[in-house]
Amino acid sequence: MFAGFALEQIDVGPVRLRVRHGGSGPPVVLLHGHPRTHATWHRVAPLLAERFTVICPDLRGYGGSSKPPAGPDHAGYAKRAMAADVVGLLDALGHDRAAVVGHDRGCYVAMRTALDHPGRVSRLGVLDGVPIGEALARCDARFAAR
Repeated sequence: MFAGFALEQIDVGPVRLRVRHGGSGPPVVLLHGHPRTHATWHRVAPLLAERFTVICPDLRGYGGSSKPPAGPDHAGYAKRAMAADVVGLLDALGHDRAAVVGHDRGCYVAMRTALDHPGRVSRLGVLDGVPIGEALARCDARFAAR
């Protein structure tokens, strides 16, 4: 699994991410969903690595990545914090821009990365994510009012 890929722990500021990366060419970051890890991409990553530099992190709080405190406002696990991790990872690996692809919960991180750091995202792919506006419109938030 992931033949030819490096497995590293990379500091990206407030957290340390477990990351598999390999291949050569333009960079593409693959972000997993819940409750998965970077291993979600084990069949896709080697195929993409024939033409791209593929970067597969465990998002903060998942797998072998840091699990920081959430904090009173849960900002420690906000998609904005995870998007900043993606940018920190690009910096650590020496990439100015990358295509960012997210699945499930990872698609929200990918979208947040594109919204907060548009100059760092060359392409955006979102897979199997409910549009956030629709999800909020349909949710029953009475549980949060307690």
